[in-house]
Parts: sequence; C-alpha cells; structure tokens
Amino acid sequence: MPKLILINPVGKKSGYLMSSISRFAPLGLAYIAAVTPDHWDIEIIDENFVDFQYQEADLVGITAFTSNINRAYDIAQRYRQKNIKVIIGGIHASMAPDETAMFADAVVVGEAEGIWPQIILDFEQGRLGRRYEGPRIDLSKGNLHPRRDLLHPNYFWQSVQTSRGCPFDCYFCSVSRYLGRRYRQRPVEDVLDELESISTPYIAFVDDNLIGYGEESNERAKALFRGMIARNLKKKWWMQTSINASEDESVIRLAAEAGCLFVFIGFETIDQASLKKMKKGVNLKAGVASYKKTAQIYHRHGIGILGAFILGNDFESEDYYRRLADFLLHSGIDAFQISILTPLPGTRLMDDQIAAGNLIHGNFPEDWEKYRFSYMVHQPEGVARETVYIGDNYIKNKLYAFPFYHLRLLRSFIQLKNLTNFMVTVKLNRALKRSWQNAHYYQTYPRRFGSEKY
Repeated sequence: MPKLILINPVGKKSGYLMSSISRFAPLGLAYIAAVTPDHWDIEIIDENFVDFQYQEADLVGITAFTSNINRAYDIAQRYRQKNIKVIIGGIHASMAPDETAMFADAVVVGEAEGIWPQIILDFEQGRLGRRYEGPRIDLSKGNLHPRRDLLHPNYFWQSVQTSRGCPFDCYFCSVSRYLGRRYRQRPVEDVLDELESISTPYIAFVDDNLIGYGEESNERAKALFRGMIARNLKKKWWMQTSINASEDESVIRLAAEAGCLFVFIGFETIDQASLKKMKKGVNLKAGVASYKKTAQIYHRHGIGILGAFILGNDFESEDYYRRLADFLLHSGIDAFQISILTPLPGTRLMDDQIAAGNLIHGNFPEDWEKYRFSYMVHQPEGVARETVYIGDNYIKNKLYAFPFYHLRLLRSFIQLKNLTNFMVTVKLNRALKRSWQNAHYYQTYPRRFGSEKY
C-alpha cells in the first residue's frame, strides 16, 4: 500500500497560533485525503501540534500560506533530497507558482480536490506533471466531506466550509483571485449532514462570508440556521460575515437560536479615505457611524463581535491612532483583531507596492516569513514605520490596560447575557492580548506618544 504524507507546516509559532482558541485545522488537507484513492495509506502531519520529523513516504503533499511557505520549502527539500516526489499547493503556491516550482516536483494552482485524482494517477503511472490547474469546484453537488479522522484531535474548533468565492474585490485580499468572484454554496442539507456527523460541539465556519451576498444567499443562511435548530444539533459556533448582514435582523436572531457565539467582521478602519482605497464598498455604504449600531444588533441576540481593524494605511497619524483607540473603547465591539497592512502575493496592493518600489522586505522567498500581518513590509505614504508600530502598541495598551480591559469585559458580560458566549469572548481577548505581547515590536517600541503616560 503506497504511503501519502500530507503536511501542514508552521514556521514560527507566534500570533494566533499560540492559543487553541485561534488555531484552525488544515481543512484543505482533509479534503485532499477524501479524494485520494482508497488503496493509499494517508497521514496528516500537523505542526500546530507536532514538530515535523522525517518519515518514509511514497508521495508528499504540502499546503502553505505565505507566512509559512519557507517552512514548506524546507520540508520539501528534505524529501526531494531522498528522491521522494513533493507536491505543494495552497494559496501561496497559487499566487506564486513559478517561485514554488523551484522547491517542488509539482505545483497545484487553485482548488486541488478537482484535479487531485488525476495527479495521483499521473504519479502512479510515472508521468507526474510540473503544474496542475485545479478547477473551481461545483459545490452545489455536495457529498464531499473532509477526512476528519486524520486531523489532530486537540483542535478546539472543528472547521466547516459551506461556500467558496467572494464577489468583493478588496484591495488587500487575494481570495477573489484564488477562489473566484462567484459565490458558490453547498446544499444546506449536505452541510447539516456534515455538522451532524461531528461529535464535538464547537464549530468554526471558515467561509469568507457565511451569510453571503444578496437576498438568495441570505435566505440560504436562514435555511441553514433553521435546519440546525430543527435537528437540535446543539453546536456552538462562529462565522465570518460582512457589516451589511445585520440589515436583516431576523437572520441574526436565527443564528443566535442555532448556537452562534460570535461573528468576525472586517470593519478595517474608521477613515473614509482608507476604506475607499481598500475598495470596502459595503463599509463605505454603511458608514463608520454604523459600526456601533452593528454591535448593538448582534448584542440584542447575545452574539459577540470580533472586529478586524488594519493599521499602516497611507497618511495615518498619531492623532488618528488616538481617535481610533477612543473609538474602539466605546464601540461596543467585544474583541479586536488589529493587524498591520500586508501586501500579499496576488493582491492589487502587492502589485502597486512592487510597481512603486515601496517594498521594504522584498528579498523572496526569504522575506516571506515577515508577511504575517505584524511587520511593516512596505512603506505607506505619509506615515513613518515607527509611527505605525507605536500606534499599534498605543491602541492595544489602551485596550488591555487597567481599567479599560476590565471595563470592556464587564460590558461584554452585560451585553451578551450568556455565560458561554461571554467566556469565549474572554478567551479571545486573552489570546489576542498574548499575541500582541509576543509581537516583535512589543518591547522595541513605546506604548505611548510623546509625554503621555502608560
């Protein structure tokens, strides 16, 4: 029986990988395993829990994001030195296939499930190609469930994906190029069957937007939530969605009844010019003034808010960071993912920074390890790198220092009216605080501007 090893590499355990509440299983590898012929022996090595140690295999498959691609290359070379074929896929390989091809025997661009059986056949017949283009999967057929039995059992969340594709085209995001701009959805009953097969209670819907875009997808989300309620699945879960989802409060009510703990929403910034440059049309239409109202709507149903904000945009200033810190403290948002604007391969942001010669760290592939949303890897216009790092420290110090941190948690306790939802919010805050305190700039730069006190 031939042996296939699938590897989830982790180059550096930092940021969200430091906590179980913000760590997610390599679902893509589990899907690959599901379409591998039955006569193969398959193992997933997941460096989120177990450091890689070489073991014999007939074929190796590796997935990677940009931040951990160098670890993928290192592992690949160890196998290739022993004449064992290595295939690399994932979003970085899809956005930078020529680079990846230098470190792999074959590269998969796009969604691998649709082309994987052909790749296996080619390998078995001794004619493995150098590059394969994975087709966009027709999710409407359903019936493809990941091999969860091969995933590490210690994940807090069981990841579930119900849709792919994003019609938005945000300036800093490569999802629409990777998965397409057409929103593709699995049948509701197929998703419910998968949820019913999962024995653990905590679910992470890893769709880029579970509620979706437009009336049809909104009704589909309602059907999913009603199905979870009708089947009495008793799952506790979270989802990503956009700010406009709260326009229909009935879908929020159903989500709460179906067990929603919190939602992840990309608010991004409180600066209108930056929103416009980001192409965040939904946020622009709703307006920054709606951010607090959005939080209030979810809180009415006991659902927490994890809000994403991005620093390092053009023309940010000390005054902006002070205003942002004050806004966040009074926004009603329960937890904050605050990251530094990072031009990833395949984004228009990266294309523009390369064209303008603005990359500070552009020695690839070596410098990819800094593309983890905590480094200033390019020079924005009108703001010094040091100002961004100090601004990041300033804002997070405000969010996590006494008494603001404790008052925020008390407010969340009152607003959520649900002990389980509140405790998950506490865990999120702890994980995010720990991530900040382990960032490379935490000790290097001050947590204040000028003569301000800590």
